[in-house]
Amino acid sequence: MGEGMKHIYLNLKRFDIPAEYGGVNRIADFKNWGAHIVNQTEDELSRYDPETVEFSMFIPEAHILPALGALRESSPIHIGCQGVYREDVSLGGNFGAFTSQRTAASMRAAGCSCALIGHCEERRAIAGILAQAGVEDFSVVNRILNQEVQAAAAAGLKVLYCIGEDAGERSRWREVLAEQIHAGLDRVDRSGVVLAYEPVWAIGPGKIPPDREQIRCVGDYVKQLTGGMDLVYGGGLKRDNAGMLASIPSIDGGLIALTRFAGEIGFYPEEYLEIIRLYIGGEPV
Repeated sequence: MGEGMKHIYLNLKRFDIPAEYGGVNRIADFKNWGAHIVNQTEDELSRYDPETVEFSMFIPEAHILPALGALRESSPIHIGCQGVYREDVSLGGNFGAFTSQRTAASMRAAGCSCALIGHCEERRAIAGILAQAGVEDFSVVNRILNQEVQAAAAAGLKVLYCIGEDAGERSRWREVLAEQIHAGLDRVDRSGVVLAYEPVWAIGPGKIPPDREQIRCVGDYVKQLTGGMDLVYGGGLKRDNAGMLASIPSIDGGLIALTRFAGEIGFYPEEYLEIIRLYIGGEPV
């Protein structure tokens, strides 16, 4: 990762589902949704210096190919997938018996350059399966995620690896983050990984987000723990915190999801671009 590089990540979750089906997509027809987002943002994102800021979009799998097809040559937009399976094809081994699984090699073959791994929603899903089996040792979640990170790296994908403590872990957040990093990135070339800090206890309606000092404290700790790995704020880069996050030296960017939280909530490309302008400061050059 480049020195001083800022990273702006966009996690589009399942914002593709139209409102009439219970989702929040009011911006484009489902089939054109991924391409629409690229088309509506590419011109302005192209005005930023690629040596100082990079833009990655993690898109639901149905939209990856249309989004990639909409990219122009030398586009600043990197298209990524929302997680990968912990196993993959191998020469002389498994050639593709992965029904229902999204392997890293398949995503690299499609044209993706990065993967989102360990998001709090993925961690919760894995922990829920373990709980159904009566497993109470949730350290296994980090070990499963480590297999996913290794699979992504083996396929040549860069990784955004999410870490964060929930409400019950706040009193020992340093220990929790250290274990997530140590176990999740075991035997991984960290030069291909960016970390995202998610304060899970603060995510959701009615929750109070961490203030600048809390985020700075976490950022400084993670930098010291990892020897300076790039770290972005994963609790949501938004209009109301963009300036504050930009002022924290140990935070190297942010993860955007929803852009509108009242009324017709959802993701809107013009609001996404506004958040970036607020975070980067001034006008693109």
